[in-house]
Formats: sequence, C-alpha cells, structure tokens
Amino acid sequence: MIEIRKNIFDNPDKPAYIMAGSGEVVTRMQLEERGNQGAHLFRSLGLKTRDHIAIFMENNRHYLELCSVASRCGLVYTAISTHLKVAEIEYIVNNCGAKAFITSKALSGTALELIDKMPNVSARLMIGGVMEGFESYEMKVAPFPTTPITDEASGQDMLYSSGTTGRPKGIKVNYVDLPYGELIDSGKLVIALYGFDEETVYLSPAPLYHAAPLRFCMLNLYAGATVIVMEKFDAAQSLALIEKYKVTHSQWVPTMFVRMIKLPEAERTRYDVSSLKIAIHAAAPIPIPVKKKMIDWWGPVLFEYYAGTEANGYTQINSEEWLTHKGSVGRALWGKIHIVDEQGKDMRMGEPGLIYFGEGQDFEYHFDTEKTEASRSPKGWTTIGDIGYLDEEGYLYLTDRQANMIISGGVNIYPQEAENVLIMHPEVEDAAVLGVPNEEFGEEVKGVVQLRDGSLAGPEMEQELVAYCQSSLARLKCPRTIDFDDDLPRTPTGKLLKRLIKDRYWKGTKNI
Repeated sequence: MIEIRKNIFDNPDKPAYIMAGSGEVVTRMQLEERGNQGAHLFRSLGLKTRDHIAIFMENNRHYLELCSVASRCGLVYTAISTHLKVAEIEYIVNNCGAKAFITSKALSGTALELIDKMPNVSARLMIGGVMEGFESYEMKVAPFPTTPITDEASGQDMLYSSGTTGRPKGIKVNYVDLPYGELIDSGKLVIALYGFDEETVYLSPAPLYHAAPLRFCMLNLYAGATVIVMEKFDAAQSLALIEKYKVTHSQWVPTMFVRMIKLPEAERTRYDVSSLKIAIHAAAPIPIPVKKKMIDWWGPVLFEYYAGTEANGYTQINSEEWLTHKGSVGRALWGKIHIVDEQGKDMRMGEPGLIYFGEGQDFEYHFDTEKTEASRSPKGWTTIGDIGYLDEEGYLYLTDRQANMIISGGVNIYPQEAENVLIMHPEVEDAAVLGVPNEEFGEEVKGVVQLRDGSLAGPEMEQELVAYCQSSLARLKCPRTIDFDDDLPRTPTGKLLKRLIKDRYWKGTKNI
C-alpha cells in the first residue's frame, strides 16, 4: 500500500477539505473513493495517461475531487478562469487539446455557447445539474467502483497565464512521469518548506483555477492536511474562518491584505488569528506599509515568495528577514538569479534589469515556439518578464513587469512604485499607473483610481492624490493626471489587467 493511501485508511473520517460557505465536509475516504470512481469513468471514456481535460468551474465541492481524479489516472488538467470570455475559453480548450470539458450548472450560460466550438472534446460533463449538450457528471460517475484503476499514474496540471499582458499562454512544465503517490522534487520542497502535514489546517481564500491556490491545496491534501476552501473571498469571513477552524496555514495576495486592513477596526480586531503559523503571499508586489501592518497585526508569520506558474525558479523571505530587507521577495531557493539588460549584459548590484533564472526547472509555452524562445537567454536561462534587482546579500527586489514599464522622455519609469503609494491613501480602493500617449515625451504617467466613495471623484481629489504621490516619490514617477474608475479590472488573485486599461488610451495609435 503506497504511503498516501496508508494515511487515508489510518484516519478515513478526517476532513480532507471543507467548503467554507456551505460547511460541506469531504472526508479523506470520500475523496479517495470519489477519485477512484472518476478515474474509472475517464478510462471508460477512452482517456489515457497524458490526455488532457479542461475544468471550467467556480469553487465548489467537486473541484478538488476532479483534480484528484486526474492526479491518479495520469491526466493533464487545465483549470480555466471563470472570468474569461467565450473566445478566450475556446482558445484554451482547443490549445490544450482537451478531450473532456467539465463545467457546472452555475456557468451553463457560458458553457452552452462553447458546445460547437470544441471540436476535439469528446466528453462534455456538467456538475450540479445538466443542460442540453452536456451529460451529468454525477450520474455518469455513480455506477463505477470505488477501488483504484489498474493503471494508476501521477497526473499534473497545465495551467495558463492570467493574460495580464496579452493572450493566455499554456505553461507546460517538463515533469517526469511518476507513479501515483509520488511527487516531483519541487513539490516535496514546498511541503517541507512550509511544514504541511496532518496537523495543518489550510485556508484557501482564492479561486482554484489559479496556479498557487490550486497547487497549494493539492500539496496540502497530499500531506494529509485539512483544507478550508472559500467559495469567494471576503475579508471579514476570512478572519472568521481563521478563528473558527483554528487555521494554521494560508495563502494570500496583497489585495486581500489591503481589504482586511481597511475593515473597520472593531471588525478587524474582533477575531482571534493567533492559530496562524504561516501566511504565505505572492502573485503581486506588496506595498511596504501594507506588509508592515500585517506583521504588526498577525505577528512574524508572513512568508513571501516569488515564482511564476512556469516554476522556473523560487525565492522566499520570512518576516524576520523582510524587516531587515523591506521590499524584498527573498533569496533563491531553487534556480540561480541573473539580472541583465536588454543586450543580455549582467547588471550591477542595485541596478534593475530583466530577471532570469538559471539552473532551475525547465518549461515551454504550449504550441508556441516563438514565445518559448523569447523566454530564453543565449545562455539557456529563463524569464517570465519581470524587472528587479539584487542587493549585495543576494536578496531580490521586484520593480515591475517588463511590459508595464513607461518610457517618458527617454527615462524608464516603473509604475508599481506609484501604485504602491496611491493604494495607501485612505480614500483609495484600488489604483493603476500606466503610460499614455504624449506627443513630446512619447508617454506620460497617468493614474487610474477606484475610490472607496465614488462621489469624491473630481478635480479636487485628483490634485490631492497627485500631491500625495509626490510627497513620497520624485515628480517624474508620479501621475501628471488621474482619471477615476468605478471598478479596476483585476483577476481574483490580485493581478491587475493593465492591458485592458491601456487599451482605452492607446486604441487607434500605432502602439496598440
């Protein structure tokens, strides 16, 4: 009996995961049996090891179950954002070569539009109900045995970039084929790094279709932890869940911290969060004042990392290190960091350049040789397009995405700095800074701000925010003008879809 099943049979009634909103519990034995039934189903549908499936669902009870199915019958599973448009979903399903498409009744409006747009999909399954063109997953899987299939193999994800700077890219990590129950080395490292084990109670507040939430949940299930899955993030509910379940580990993005900090003090401080041992965060740069407030509030439990879905490298920094290296995302745990200029020349300490990892994990962009080659340096290092610099101790500091850099009058400006300042203004809910056309300088710095109270938008608030930014940063880094927006486009994992905002200002120009 492999170790993963020994743990299950030793404690079959322990919750594997709990849906936070409904309170529904899925025990370890239930997950094991349902995973086995699903594996039999997919084999009966003709799916073999390394075939692809696509999952298009909101957070629900079946999500981790389906990933568990794929993980034991060698399938490659692609999770698709519920915020994408039909054309984007169509592209991903067909690009990944999915043979089965699984969705939910809650998303049937979008799913129905896809029926005739997925020519390679031979099985269209729906959860929580059924519509014409789909079969009920629950009814299809029910007759199958709860015992394992005979040809088990370890599955893996193939996820797509969030499309913050263009069309989503399928990220194919070059994993080796492993028997079911074995992990790749990077998975083992993450489990050991954060101490995931049978005593862990892990809170997942983010959508499961994104890389970090999905992978952290799957690793915790592998380690025997109990996972609390939020159907949708809510700042106050997150704190209540930490208290209710005595959560020990969690994973966040900076915008979630901002939402919690900006709760009324009486509500923010009423919950007991002392059970937290590790609060992991990443996905976007975090303003220094936000992180300092979180450490003051939760204690030195924050662990920040820098990595992409590509998994080509990994840095980490704990709270104690961060307090002496404020703004850093840590030192490399795997992969060696190289900072280079546009010509590939190494930058000096403290000078920003394109971040590459050498000696890390390899990847490719699915069916996109051009983008794969563009991510490589002549020395074989890989990049995901971020700008940053190293200090003399090897700590990495992120500056911005390469695609977001503003060039105004020949000066390189990284808008993340101004965004980090603006978000701390008490009236600001969200902020974006970008380059817009300027005849004299090529680009000028523009701010687009979402206020907590939209009625305050106007020239007076614009002047106040420009002055607020200039009180902390050089004038050239700050917006010359600010527009107001009711809702800035972000992914649920906190990444700003800046390309959608840029389109408003650049449409019709040669640069778009």
